[in-house]
Amino acid sequence: MANIKSAIKRVEIAERNRLRNKAYKSAVKTLMKNYLVAVQNYATNPSPEAMQEVQQRMASAYSKIDKAVKRGVLHRNNGANKKSRLAQALKKHTQTSAAS
Repeated sequence: MANIKSAIKRVEIAERNRLRNKAYKSAVKTLMKNYLVAVQNYATNPSPEAMQEVQQRMASAYSKIDKAVKRGVLHRNNGANKKSRLAQALKKHTQTSAAS
């Protein structure tokens, strides 16, 4: 454990930031998973209501990812990669349903 006052304070700040970052990352993962489930439901049963659900979940996931990037929890490239992955999942299912 640190003995110097400034080092003790840095340890406390690092722990506080770690918990905040953990909360953001957990929320991003949860929203991404909810979105992917909604896309899967849309793929099995394409309907306007299912698509509306997908759009709503996509907006909330994008919003949380953007906030995490803004706060410095995620690197901007990591945030862009996550958003790209979400868009790609929807595109894959909309192309297959449109072709059918």
